[in-house]
Amino acid sequence: MEIGSERQSLTAEDQLFILMQAGQYLTATRGFAAPEAQICYGRVSSLCQTPNRSRPFYVALVGQWRYSMMTEKLTATMQIAKRVYSLAQEQNDAALMIGAHRALAVTFYFLGDFESARQHAMHGAQIWRSKRVPPPVEEPITPAVTCLCHQALSEWHLGEIASCPATMAEAITLAKELNDMHALAQALWYAAVLAHYERDPAELEHYTLDLIELSTLHNFATWLAHADVLRGWVRSARGDTAEGISWIEDGLKDTRATGVMLTVPFLFALKAEALHLAGRTAEALEAIREGDAPVEKFENRYWSAELNRLRGVFLATLGADEGQIEASFCEAIRIAKEQKSVSLEKRAEATYAEYRQKANASGGRGFRLPL
Repeated sequence: MEIGSERQSLTAEDQLFILMQAGQYLTATRGFAAPEAQICYGRVSSLCQTPNRSRPFYVALVGQWRYSMMTEKLTATMQIAKRVYSLAQEQNDAALMIGAHRALAVTFYFLGDFESARQHAMHGAQIWRSKRVPPPVEEPITPAVTCLCHQALSEWHLGEIASCPATMAEAITLAKELNDMHALAQALWYAAVLAHYERDPAELEHYTLDLIELSTLHNFATWLAHADVLRGWVRSARGDTAEGISWIEDGLKDTRATGVMLTVPFLFALKAEALHLAGRTAEALEAIREGDAPVEKFENRYWSAELNRLRGVFLATLGADEGQIEASFCEAIRIAKEQKSVSLEKRAEATYAEYRQKANASGGRGFRLPL
């Protein structure tokens, strides 16, 4: 690829093709935060300074957006997502619009704006269903699959739980139809996450085992690390907390090695739940603090309400100051209301009501609350 090489015979189009392919495969196998992939997309961007290279420029922008999602503040990521959307509008290209709606849906979701996330995810999915336009450029994950996944997750938060399984199943089916294995891995991950939201260990384990098998076969570093955390949570929920926590810790370590920070708050919440089930509640409280750190640094607030609810549960178990416990539950409810997460608001309110009942009956001494 070195332009100064005496044997260089690649045209600019050849270079673009190689760089885009390299970026795609590096993203899939090294992880979404792979700096090598970002270097590739940066080079693509520098080669796209002519008007007839809008599609490679789109690829470069999406690559930068994806990297920013994992490594930077989400407000900065949103600016890139909006540039992707503007480019797709300028080109009046339906396929690019699906990718643009995907970028906005994902960014809004992790910021905790579930209503906006659902709207963009639905728009992207609707364009796909009506036109069935294939992506004009290769991407590590087919955008329509991502739209369907985030539509399902957003609907769960907004309280429209009945429609979630069918939408997630559609995402899995589409990934299989397109033979997009990386998209299938993402869909299996989010199907497992949805099962956790619903507190369904059997369903979670089913998707997790499929994800592990697929990720091992194709060397998908990010998804394999995430799957280990889920597998550990299932094992802990079924009583084998020692092995479960070990898997969770290994998965967290491998996730951090990929540079991905976006999902870390959720993964630490899983670790905290497992530690609490093992009777190690003080350590569970520390895991919540560790989960809070990336929220502050990267603004990925999608699980903040649940982190605060769990903090209240752990403080109540430890017999902490009533003011601290009350503040945690009230903050969980406030965040859920602000984000319009009906499901997390109901969960936080139910736990808070049970806390008040038990506190009145026990005189405020330490007691366990259900996760």
